[in-house]
Amino acid sequence: MTTHLTRREAIRRIGAVGVAGAAAPAIVPASVLGAHAPSNRVTLGVIGTGGKGIGGMKNFMGPAGAQVVAVCDVQAAWRDKAGDIAKLPAARRYVDFRELLARDDIDAVLVASPDHWHVLHSKAAVEAGKDVYCEKPLSNTIAEGQALVTAVNKHNAVFQHGTQLRSLPGNRHVCELVRNGYLGEVRKVTIGSPPGRATGDHPQQPVPEGIDYDLWLGPAPKSPYTPVRTGAIPEQGLRGWYFISDYSKSGWVAGYGVHDVDLAQWGLDTERTGPVEIDGEGDFPKKGLFDTVLGYRLEFTYEDGRQIILTDTSKNRHGVVFHGSENWAYCRSKTDASDKRLLDVKMKATDTRLYVSNQHERNFIECVKSRKQTLTPIDVAHRSTSICLLGGICLQLGRKLRWDPDQETFQGDDEANALLSYQMRSPWSL
Repeated sequence: MTTHLTRREAIRRIGAVGVAGAAAPAIVPASVLGAHAPSNRVTLGVIGTGGKGIGGMKNFMGPAGAQVVAVCDVQAAWRDKAGDIAKLPAARRYVDFRELLARDDIDAVLVASPDHWHVLHSKAAVEAGKDVYCEKPLSNTIAEGQALVTAVNKHNAVFQHGTQLRSLPGNRHVCELVRNGYLGEVRKVTIGSPPGRATGDHPQQPVPEGIDYDLWLGPAPKSPYTPVRTGAIPEQGLRGWYFISDYSKSGWVAGYGVHDVDLAQWGLDTERTGPVEIDGEGDFPKKGLFDTVLGYRLEFTYEDGRQIILTDTSKNRHGVVFHGSENWAYCRSKTDASDKRLLDVKMKATDTRLYVSNQHERNFIECVKSRKQTLTPIDVAHRSTSICLLGGICLQLGRKLRWDPDQETFQGDDEANALLSYQMRSPWSL
């Protein structure tokens, strides 16, 4: 009879042999030492199995080589779709994330729930002894991000943020060009990111079978059910909650913009700090269910005077442009430069080289095994997300703000500081 061991059980047994039978040679089957051996294969739970969750789950099952052992979603259709893909029995398909986290055969968790749940799910996971891969944006408020930084560091968890653009070799190359002066002095970065969306009014409907709507709302205010709130916008393929501030405080400034802001931070070598001044303007829907910003322009100024200018894509090309005194370079899904030869430059031995990852989920799994730092660890994720959240607060208040990136507070501004957190609906809290 073949016995299948979980990764944790295999490691525990190997450790026991190392103590009790160190003098005896071990004969280990080749299957145990292979790429998918129990001691090498990380077991994964998935919280949130919508489009991002299923897409990420497939990457973990494929290139990353993880084994999905449980899934969780409050909507039965999504939960069962993921369970079917992972070939899981009904007993491993959960409505309540706390039941999934109680399993002791899970090494790590993919958090791909709506934005207002990211930190609560991730924090509960690290407190349950799991490593976490959390989709972007990291948090819904600055205070949430701070709480998760503390929890991850306290529990020595491996953490990866889903800003996957860092794992594209071309983006890494452009950031190395910036870091090593190949563009000259870079004083400005311009970013274009997709705008928000507007919609009409959506009348209340009965909550259908197969969804735990109260658990979907979680820490957000009690609100009447409508399919657009929890599901897709008709004919757009986007989730409605992206554009409702109860679930996404800064809308797509953080929900999408964090990808590109993260690249800007990487190139500028400011990934563990932030701006000192935020200014901007934006347009908001006049009516309807959606209430987050539509078009916008934001300026983030750092202590040394360098600026990141983040706008919607009607004002700047989608992606990141580093403007140097000698050349410019662009990156996102592809790269470009004023001097095309820069794209093929071979770095010198003395040049600063950046962390290499060519597959984001696989990088996380490798770090779960090695206990090394990931490409986008918690402190970096918090700073990139914070910039976008600061932009959202600036747009909401409609005025310039002064920020202390060390203390993470607005200077002498009680009104702005009050927006760094919010009162979660009982019984949920940080």
